[in-house]
Parts: sequence; C-alpha cells; structure tokens
Amino acid sequence: MRIGVLTGGGDCPGLNAVIHAAVKKGITHYGDEFVGFLEGWRGVLDNATVPLTLEKVDGILHLGGTILRTSRTNVRKIEGGIEKCVQTLKANKLDALIAIGGDDTQSVTNALIQAGVPGVGVPKTIDNDLNGTDVCFGFDTAVMIATEAIDRLHTTAESHNRVIVCEVMGRDAGWIALTAGVAGGAHVVLVPEKPIDLDHVCAILRHNHDHGKKYGIVVVAEGAKLPDSGAQATRGSKVDSFGHPILKGIADHLAEEIEKLTGYETRSVTLGHTQRGGTPTAYDRMLATRYGLAAIDLVHQGRFGRLVVLHGTKIEDIPIADAISKNRTVDDSFLSIIQSLEPKL
Repeated sequence: MRIGVLTGGGDCPGLNAVIHAAVKKGITHYGDEFVGFLEGWRGVLDNATVPLTLEKVDGILHLGGTILRTSRTNVRKIEGGIEKCVQTLKANKLDALIAIGGDDTQSVTNALIQAGVPGVGVPKTIDNDLNGTDVCFGFDTAVMIATEAIDRLHTTAESHNRVIVCEVMGRDAGWIALTAGVAGGAHVVLVPEKPIDLDHVCAILRHNHDHGKKYGIVVVAEGAKLPDSGAQATRGSKVDSFGHPILKGIADHLAEEIEKLTGYETRSVTLGHTQRGGTPTAYDRMLATRYGLAAIDLVHQGRFGRLVVLHGTKIEDIPIADAISKNRTVDDSFLSIIQSLEPKL
C-alpha cells in the first residue's frame, strides 16, 4: 500500500516516535511505501511532500518536534479546501492516510473521511483532553517538564519569602496543572473546570504563612477563568484558524491580585512552549510507538475512520467522530485530590 502521513496542530514530544513506528512496521512487515506531507494540512493543500523511507526515519524516535513539521491549517475554513485535499491525495495515488493530531486536526480527518478518503487517526495533545483515550502521548513529557519547573520554583520562592504563580498549558482541561501541581507540591492548583475563588486562594496562602511557610506556589492552567469576569485571559481578540483565542496573562493577573490582597511579594512565571519542546520521556516514546504500530495495522485491516486510543493498558480504537465530539476534562474525582490536599481553614 501507498500511505500518506502528516502531523497537525501544535508540536508535541513523541510525534517522531509515531512516524518511526508506523513507517518501520509498514515497510518491513507489509511492504508499504510512505509519503510524508509537510506542515500538516497545509502540506496536503500545497502538495508539499517528502518520501518516508527506513533511512529517513532511522534515529528519529527520541527526537522532539516532528520531522514533517506542522501547522494549524484549518482546511474546512478554506473555500474548496476539502476538495483540494482529496485531489492531492488522489494525485499521490495514496491508498490510505494516517493523520497524527488533536481534535482540530482530527476534525479535518473526519471531514475527509466523509468525503471518501480512507484515513485513520493517532491522538496527540499535551493537554490530554482528547475524548475517548486515557492518555495522549506528549502529556507525560509536558508534566515532567512542568513538575521540574515547579520543584525549582519552590527553592527560589522560599529563599525570598515570595508567592510565585506558575502558568502551565491547558486551554479547556486542567490535566497538566492538576498532575504537575500535585506532583510538584503546589499549595494551590487552579484549573479551567472550576471557577477561581481568589478569596479562598489568599486564605490558603495566609494560613500557610501563619503556620511557618512564608512562601507559596500557585499553579494555574492557561485556560482557567479570570475571577472577576469569568472569561479566559487572552492576547487581544485574535483567534487561530480553528477559532481559538490566543491565551495569555492569567498568571500575571493573579499575581497582581494576590499581592494586592495579601501584601505578599508575588511573581509570575509562564512555562509556555518549554512544555512542548525537547525529547519525549520513555513513557511517551513507548506510547507513541504503540500508537504508530496500531495505526498501520488499522490501515491494513481496512478499518478507516478510526482513532487508536489507550484504554487502561490496552491499545484499542474508536470512531474519530466520537473522539472530537467533546473535550476530556478533569472530573470531580480528580478535583477532589486538590481539595483533599488543601488545609482546613
């Protein structure tokens, strides 16, 4: 079979591990030929391709980013975009397409499948918010990076008797904030799923201060809602091609308000794209490899329109339409972890 591969949306540790696994098994076990599209769906629109051979993927498993590069191109917002993609795929004489990406990328995959393209999906998002899978690759790496940063913030905050507000990624789901915040021993963890009670935040910081802890670490997801307006903090009104606002500033805002209400010197730190960069953890390399192997098997089974997912320890698959139907958010059982670790006021 002749198979196309692309990576869409934000870059993510583990993308190359998926490519490596799918191409290696496809060539050595099935005799496949692979075509990589550069820069996600933009490469399909522009017919920008590169051959994916065993030599091309050799040694990429541990590398961060993606050798195919990526973009947030929304084909559905471009007039005639879906039709142009179908034409490009036919022109390359492809028997199937493997699309690696989150809900935005997979929404285009789903539209192409409805247009007759035989495709399968691999779930990718460091936010870990794709519905239908327990874990997306890249999440573990992002959490490890954020946790290490929080560990380091403890020492500098304690040395200066400061409160430090650390902003991590998480547009609509607080999985990174929750996991890194708990693992890093943050005193306050704030997520998009729960409104911010600034009085409660300050009460915790005062309680800790009165009981000998003269500093505080607050971890907040970038998509957490501002306590005064209930809106997300954004960089102006600009949105990306999928209609998402550019999130920026929640940590700065909270730091100013906390210092004003408590009198404690408060600083903010935004980890931003450092959470996306660098080499993937061993867990993400293994998970991404399993996803890549499962994806090429789905292709040869002719089970198109499916997304490979992790359920417990097993790799399974679900309809792509189900995966993009809603976000996987932090539920009450996980929110209770935060509440259980807070002091009784």
